[in-house]
Amino acid sequence: MQVANASNAYRLAYETIRNQILTGELTGGTKLIEERLAQKIGVSRTPVREAIRRLEQEGLIQEKRVYKPTIADIIHSSEFRTLIECYAIKKAANNMSEENLKYLKQAVLDAKTGSVEEIVSANNRFHSLIIAESNNPIMIQEAKKMDAIFYLFNRTLILNKRPLLYEEHVQIYKAIEARKPELASRLMKEHLECDLQFMLRYTRKYK
Repeated sequence: MQVANASNAYRLAYETIRNQILTGELTGGTKLIEERLAQKIGVSRTPVREAIRRLEQEGLIQEKRVYKPTIADIIHSSEFRTLIECYAIKKAANNMSEENLKYLKQAVLDAKTGSVEEIVSANNRFHSLIIAESNNPIMIQEAKKMDAIFYLFNRTLILNKRPLLYEEHVQIYKAIEARKPELASRLMKEHLECDLQFMLRYTRKYK
């Protein structure tokens, strides 16, 4: 049964394909066939084509295949993230409100237990709250463009049980709470470097 409304059909196709990529149902390198996807989702090929085009813009699809990061992609993404977050966290340590500190603490706690998707979501929320403290709209916008890619990376870290992830977030939170910007920035840099090395080992092992 096909969805009648064109706008609803596009939204359904986009959200379905995106969710399947982010949850790993569609794995990296999988070739996307419009006709097959349209049949499964229950829409025509046009909204599927439009959804794929948007997901290409988000970086989740490349040349009709699900994005599969290369070693270079992982390194470049990590460099970008380190530059932004190590700057933003200094701002956070100096200026984060008590209310936002509570939100940040909750993100840390939410990432301790739960399903993989719940932990990934809490992890992303933790980093997004810190980036928002940069108060730099351009920086925030550029980081937001990478949200889906960072989600995939974080999911890989959590699914494969990257050691000390929770403990490092606790240390980073405490440094921000104590209003120690240099310490917070150093801990964030070390944290992201550990993420990078884990991702590189994983990628080389399963390449």
